[in-house]
Amino acid sequence: MKPHSTSPNNHANQSQVAETFLSQLSPLLLLTSIFFVNFISRIVLAPLMPRVKIDLSLNHAEAGSLFFLISLGYFTTLLASGFVSSRLTHRRTIIFSSIAVGLALFITSFSTGLWGMRLGLFALGMASGPYMPSGLATLTTLFKYRHWGKALAIHELAPNLSFVLAPLVAEVVLYWFSWRTVFMVLGFAALVLAVVFARFGRGGDFHGESFKYSSIRQIISNPAFWIMVGLFSLGISSTLGIYTMLPLYLVTDHGMDRNWANTLIALSRIAGVGMALAGGWATDRFGPKLILRIVFVLTGMLTVFIGLASPTWVAAAVFVQPIMAVCFFPAGFAALSMVSSAGERNLTVSLAIPMAFLIGGGAAPALIGFIGEVHSFGWGIAMVGGLIMTGTIYSGFIKLHDQSRE
Repeated sequence: MKPHSTSPNNHANQSQVAETFLSQLSPLLLLTSIFFVNFISRIVLAPLMPRVKIDLSLNHAEAGSLFFLISLGYFTTLLASGFVSSRLTHRRTIIFSSIAVGLALFITSFSTGLWGMRLGLFALGMASGPYMPSGLATLTTLFKYRHWGKALAIHELAPNLSFVLAPLVAEVVLYWFSWRTVFMVLGFAALVLAVVFARFGRGGDFHGESFKYSSIRQIISNPAFWIMVGLFSLGISSTLGIYTMLPLYLVTDHGMDRNWANTLIALSRIAGVGMALAGGWATDRFGPKLILRIVFVLTGMLTVFIGLASPTWVAAAVFVQPIMAVCFFPAGFAALSMVSSAGERNLTVSLAIPMAFLIGGGAAPALIGFIGEVHSFGWGIAMVGGLIMTGTIYSGFIKLHDQSRE
């Protein structure tokens, strides 16, 4: 009789856990939607660039400077996001950022020259920056620790979907309208989401940690923080860093048609959407440290495979590598949230992500390009793949706090 009596209790407990997660699914999806518009707004210029270059009469250097200005604006306010959230609360920071993104997109859409475009895109980068720390701080308070992996995996659908949908959205809009309409549509979406979140959004009704010397000293004195900066640098290099150089590599080293290369890269990101969810489930089930070690060694090997593959196998390598690479982020953000206290969590993200983005999204492509100049892009990608594999070693050294007691 005893086993029979405990079984209903177990089912009741499981049901209660499921209902707890599902009850917060709507605010999670709303945060994910805001993150989606925030992210796609910063990368949609890439598929639009051929048309933008013609309309604004840009040369290659001027076109490249536009992407740099987006990143520069993003880094600036991401680093300063603690000042904003410490005064506005995380909830108001999310609303403020979304409104600012919408306005910056409209400014960009009306640009008629190079300097107007530069101003609009720099403003777009600055407007996007404050969201990430406040969004993560809000998300991790909506769910108990045992649900963080699943929640973060859903949140990470935003960038994964952006990589797939940005070229499609651009092409659909360009079929009937100009590139300016893309920015207008995204700007309108950002403003609508700001209003919806202000009315229906949950969580974030607390102040963030500002950049105080004592807080910064405590965070940067923690070796686990610097390990996480390194791991995120490798994780970003395996996704965004490789993504930015793949078209040039496929066209230059393998002689692919540019349209087919871009189509192949877009299609390769579709499976990653589902794998991000699987990575979140695995993080909850096995813990972030184990998942990080597995992801780094497999992703590194697959990245090396991309760089050294023959023309016969390179398409398969391009498809498989991002499927594993995207699994880093649910485990990575879960681990990053566990190297500091809840009050310092947004500050930890604000310090770690800009540095990791500069290395993984900036230095890694530069390294690939440099090696491509002196030898070949393939060897550059393979070298980055070798560096990514070292992440499995460093993952074993991070010490994570027990968040189940918070």
